[in-house]
Amino acid sequence: MTIGVKVITKPKRTMSEQVYVPAIAAGLGKTMKRFFKNTFGPEEEKEIATVRYPEEKREYPARFRGIHRLTQRSDGSPRCVACLCCSTACPAQCIHIEPAEYEPDDPRYGYERYPARFVIDELRCIFCGYCVEACPCDAIRMDTGMHMPPSTERSHFLYEKETLLELPGRDGTYLTANPRHEPGDPTHPGIDRLKGH
Repeated sequence: MTIGVKVITKPKRTMSEQVYVPAIAAGLGKTMKRFFKNTFGPEEEKEIATVRYPEEKREYPARFRGIHRLTQRSDGSPRCVACLCCSTACPAQCIHIEPAEYEPDDPRYGYERYPARFVIDELRCIFCGYCVEACPCDAIRMDTGMHMPPSTERSHFLYEKETLLELPGRDGTYLTANPRHEPGDPTHPGIDRLKGH
C-alpha cells in the first residue's frame, strides 16, 4: 500500500511582510483610533459600554454565588448544627468548624450541637457552592448578592461566625426560605436522641 505525499510550496512573501511592520502598524492604528473614540468621543458613538465601578455597578444574576452567610433561627442563634458536612464537602478546605454541646437546660441538649467557632477563609474559597448543597439544615447560604470587598490584609478575608451571621440575604432577611421544626417549637414532632427516631 502506497501513501501519497502532497508537497506544499511555501508562499512567497516580500521583505515588509516578513518583518510584520505594516501589520503591527495597522493593528496599533486601529487600537489608537478606538481608544480616542471611546475616551474622548461623543457618548452615542462609543463602542464599549464602560461601567464606572464603584459608582456604577452591574446587576448580578439571580443565581450569583456571593459571599457566604449563616442563616439564623427565629431567636437569632445560628441554624448550623456543626455536623461538618460543609467542611467535608469543601474541595478547597476553607471551612473550619469547632463543634460544642448545648447546656443541659437547653431543649436542644442531647439533640444537636452548635458551632463554637465557624470560620471561612474567603481567599481559599473557589465559590463552587458544594457547602450549600451539603448542608442538611440550610444553615449556610451564598445568596448575599455581594462579592468580596477589596482589601490588602489577609485577616479581612477570614469570616468568623459573628460576621457570617450579620450578613443578610439578597432579600434583606437573615432567615432561610426553608423552615425547619426546631426542638422546643410547638410544631416539633418530639423526636430527639433520648426519645428515639
